[in-house]
Amino acid sequence: MDDTCIFCRIAAGQARAEIVHEDELAVAFKDTSPQAPVHILVVPRKHLTSLAEAGVKDGALLGHLLQVGGEVARAAGIGQGFRTVINTGPSVGQSVFHLHVHIMGGRRMGWPPG
Repeated sequence: MDDTCIFCRIAAGQARAEIVHEDELAVAFKDTSPQAPVHILVVPRKHLTSLAEAGVKDGALLGHLLQVGGEVARAAGIGQGFRTVINTGPSVGQSVFHLHVHIMGGRRMGWPPG
């Protein structure tokens, strides 16, 4: 855990968030600046700065994050259509440097997304 990281603090129960799922590997909570009617973040309890930092040893964890993303999307009523986004680096919009998966839905989304 990185004591300065807000997502580490949320995962440890030291910062407030509207949690919708938690287990031994991950925590999912509503985004405080939602970009869609449903906007949930899925974060690993393990601090990884970004997807670029993840290695082969993190494969099962990465799969788990996506599996949790599907679960929270279904629970939120958007299981039939949602967007999954992982930003890596400030040039593409990563603003919290702890790996996180955005689960967004509840409105029509265009393509390409940027």
